[in-house]
Amino acid sequence: MSTIVAVKKNGKACIAADTLTTFGDVKQSSEFDDTHDKIYQYKDNYFGIVGSAAHHIVIQSILKKHGDELNFSSQLDIFESFRKLHPILKEEYFLNPKDEEEDAYESSRIDTLIVNPHGIYAVYALREVFEYSRFWAVGSGGDIALGAMYAIHNRLDDADEIAKIGIEAGATFNNATALPLTSYSIDLHK
Repeated sequence: MSTIVAVKKNGKACIAADTLTTFGDVKQSSEFDDTHDKIYQYKDNYFGIVGSAAHHIVIQSILKKHGDELNFSSQLDIFESFRKLHPILKEEYFLNPKDEEEDAYESSRIDTLIVNPHGIYAVYALREVFEYSRFWAVGSGGDIALGAMYAIHNRLDDADEIAKIGIEAGATFNNATALPLTSYSIDLHK
């Protein structure tokens, strides 16, 4: 899987990710993968995507085709954008929306962190959207990264450094996360 983190601090936001791809027991490190960056930039938005490796190219394709129809500037705007994307994922990209029988809604099967000048957001498979005030993490090493970032968030002033520590903790303790990391920083709107 992956570890992706997003951090807000002192008017800046940072998104960072590890670079390991796994297929079952097979590991594909950044040394062998020319497209190892798990963060995709579209305009002033950065998307960190976990789950199936296919999600990365699908999201890039969708944003290229439909990006001008979408808005990622608030929790509700992101929800509406992903609601619009769900039928496109099913009809044009052949998404299998079946997940758990007891789920209230069809799954888009994508978990992503979004960082843009408006803040940091997470979108989950059932199109749940959360906005975070300080930091968050997703992926198989996400819990480890959250603990590390919680421990140091009030001690450090630099969002980039906090994000780096989160990814390094994930890479140290999660077998589906590995360095090097990639990261991107932006200024937040006041």
